[in-house]
Amino acid sequence: MIRPTPEQRRQFLDEGYVVLDEAMVDDDLLRLQAAFDRCAQGSKADWLDGINRGTQPAAFFDIPSPLERDDAFIDLIDHPSWYGLLMDFTDDDLILLGPQVRLLPPSPISYVGWHPDVPHTNPLHIKVQIYVDDVAPDQGPFCFVPKSHKPGAGPYPHVRRLEDMPGRKIFPGKAGTAILFNSYGWHTSMINSTTQPRKSIILIYEKWTEGRVDADRYAGIADRLQTPARRQLFGLEQRTRDS
Repeated sequence: MIRPTPEQRRQFLDEGYVVLDEAMVDDDLLRLQAAFDRCAQGSKADWLDGINRGTQPAAFFDIPSPLERDDAFIDLIDHPSWYGLLMDFTDDDLILLGPQVRLLPPSPISYVGWHPDVPHTNPLHIKVQIYVDDVAPDQGPFCFVPKSHKPGAGPYPHVRRLEDMPGRKIFPGKAGTAILFNSYGWHTSMINSTTQPRKSIILIYEKWTEGRVDADRYAGIADRLQTPARRQLFGLEQRTRDS
């Protein structure tokens, strides 16, 4: 298991994020890209129909039940490029909440404003955003306010334009880039003003608590989670203190 370097640990604790360049490369990345495109194409008609009926958002599209569609998405959850960092930052008590396999079409607005995901009363909440294809600066990249994850940070203004947030840092990147960030921090998706969709995957984790264990949540893929570590990570089994 790859543990964070001292610089990565300092970066995460002080700034609230770590960028992992080339976290996925070569056949590993090609497999993910193929799974994303195949599953997105297979779900596109239902998404468009939902938009017409007013039951689906037009601003973004999440592939439904991705873990059940392709093992490439399951293998992301404990991928060696970031799994060891997540375990280290949560004192080896990590649990998956869920994935969002997301396509962001071109749009004159962002689907979300600046926000933190959870308050500090919540157990440590971490996300990993993976760029499936290259993401240009004007293609809806992830954006974060460094140090905004710290207790007492802010207050932060409600800005009309996303780019007006003080101290923001924008994260364009190559395909295979992964951005690990503390969800206490303020973040958003910038506007995609290109002609190409942004393809990314957001993995959502938390520091393990007993209340998050739910044997039914991933029952549909339980037969594909065969190690104790994976079953605990996916919340199918209680974690033992010496595991």
